[in-house]
Amino acid sequence: MKRAVPLEVITLLYLLFYIPNIILTKHMATSPDAVLGRPLTGLEILPASLILSGVATVLWIWFAGWWRSANQVKVGPLSVPFPTRWTMLSGLCTAFVLFTVPLSYTFQGVSIPYIQLLMRGDVLLIAPVVDLVSGRRVRWWSWAALALVALGLFITINARGGLKLPPLAIATVVAYTVGYFGRLAIMTKVSKTGVAGSVKSYFVEEKIIGIPVAIAVLAAISWFGLGNQGGQLGWGFVDVWTSDKLLPIALLGLTLFVVSVFSILILLDPRENTFCVPLERSASLLAGVVASYVLAFTLGLPKPTTAELIGSGLLIAAIVLLSVAPRLAARRAMALAEA
Repeated sequence: MKRAVPLEVITLLYLLFYIPNIILTKHMATSPDAVLGRPLTGLEILPASLILSGVATVLWIWFAGWWRSANQVKVGPLSVPFPTRWTMLSGLCTAFVLFTVPLSYTFQGVSIPYIQLLMRGDVLLIAPVVDLVSGRRVRWWSWAALALVALGLFITINARGGLKLPPLAIATVVAYTVGYFGRLAIMTKVSKTGVAGSVKSYFVEEKIIGIPVAIAVLAAISWFGLGNQGGQLGWGFVDVWTSDKLLPIALLGLTLFVVSVFSILILLDPRENTFCVPLERSASLLAGVVASYVLAFTLGLPKPTTAELIGSGLLIAAIVLLSVAPRLAARRAMALAEA
């Protein structure tokens, strides 16, 4: 499949839309609400942001015509999108990713670059495993970029003297990694082909399962009233719609949807996961660093530490390597062929 827009441009757009997504989430998690008298928790922000992101996704699928590329089933006279066995499983994995990402930005005392390094680093480490298991060739520049990312992760964790995270934050990182591993493996198996329409069909089939499941899980926790978390989710499902935080949460849901579109375009590029995953993960981490500085200047939140900046710098180096090395290799191959 020939791409009209270069992958680097898509990655840049992904980064630019991710920055306000992070700023909005962290701002609501640190600035007191007028009624509650305290900042919102991640569980209070999640329900409405997922619901509104889901609405935006459905509207896009319909008006952009992406639903036509998906697997279809007949419901009376209608033909409606319906996932295959594999995309249904991927949708379940996506549900883990959908509620762990915004939740990760809300932990007190845990910086955005640090939690992003952990969550992105885990996924980067499993990318070559998925490639090797699926029989894909992993080129030298992908291994080199992976090594840069791993070094950045090690430096940042070592500077903190270990993980030092609250239990819920650790659970969030684990759930995110498990969900992303399953999603990445299924993507590689069924849709990283470059065939026209494969990206659209995968996006539609995955999201029509992942978003409702994520919302349903949160609703079940709220319904059964599992401790303080149930009460927070109850506010996020009911009281949020009359809150003055509805507008920023709506903007959060919109940016979440846009980011998900650009993310799938990057990850389903036909090239190996050890190329695509570092590109997407590094861009999201860079967005986190930029957002951290914006929040530091506007809300007085802590700036990224030196170790976090070194780690982020190594990831930026990985982006440059992944962008330049394949082009140089292609030019060399062309020159040899013409010689």
